[in-house]
Amino acid sequence: MSEATTEAKIFSCTQSKALATEIAAAYGTKLGNVITSTYSDGEFQPSFEESVRGSRVFIIGSTHPGSDHLMEMLLMLDAAKRASARHITAVLPYFGWARQDRKDKPRVPIAAKMIASILETAGATRIITMDLHADQIQGFFEKPVDHLFASTIFLPHLRKLGLDNLTIASPDMGGSKRAYAYSKALESDVVICYKQRAKANVISHMELIGNVEGKNVVLVDDMVDTAGTLTKAADVMMERGAKSVRAICTHPVLSGEAYDRIENSKLQELIVTDSIPLKQDSPKIKVVSCANLFADVMSRVHKNKSISSKFIM
Repeated sequence: MSEATTEAKIFSCTQSKALATEIAAAYGTKLGNVITSTYSDGEFQPSFEESVRGSRVFIIGSTHPGSDHLMEMLLMLDAAKRASARHITAVLPYFGWARQDRKDKPRVPIAAKMIASILETAGATRIITMDLHADQIQGFFEKPVDHLFASTIFLPHLRKLGLDNLTIASPDMGGSKRAYAYSKALESDVVICYKQRAKANVISHMELIGNVEGKNVVLVDDMVDTAGTLTKAADVMMERGAKSVRAICTHPVLSGEAYDRIENSKLQELIVTDSIPLKQDSPKIKVVSCANLFADVMSRVHKNKSISSKFIM
């Protein structure tokens, strides 16, 4: 009798359906059939409409707030576990709640650790994600974590732009490591913005460390939320004589007045991935797909092949 082989099946949470369809196509398969029933009070129940017994299941879904996105992922993980899937991989293009990765003042939660724990409790046996807000979040998990870098997508795109006098910039001190990694790969200069906040999402003061006069500047960050930091940084750099300012940000959270700020800013363009679907179109926002990156890594994971080539920085 021949030994049974583990089949790979890909499913999607509703909020990531477009990206998951692209990932499945790049993988060489179709999305599995999932039906979500919704009660009148808002409670919902996902249901796998095909057998997953003994399979390697990939469940794709970003967990950006609100909490329904996270809840749907948890329910699908639990359903796969109870349906006897052999391996259950939570594919989180964007890992939400990651900014709460430490106690920055008394009596607050460490939400990123809590989310990691409940994902594993729900049934995840492996995590695949991209550009965590803080690298150390990997240590919050007891299961294997494949932490991918969007630099594998952005670096070729930046090289194609052919910008002269290129300078990489970090919008804050916390992103300096990422900026230095990009500048090393592109053999460019690097500058850092130093900002002080009056409160969350509100910048009271910003200074620039480095020279941008006559430079084509590219700001790099893991996410863009209200776009206050990016647009403020672009204004400061143009005032200091920059030739142009672009930004690349992996996760387009884009909440509040973000779209208006970007439209009215001195940013020439904002380049993002499709880890989170855009709420609206903008002529200044360009989306590059991360589908091929995730499909390739998922295939390598299923075939037990190395994925180290995907860790550019």
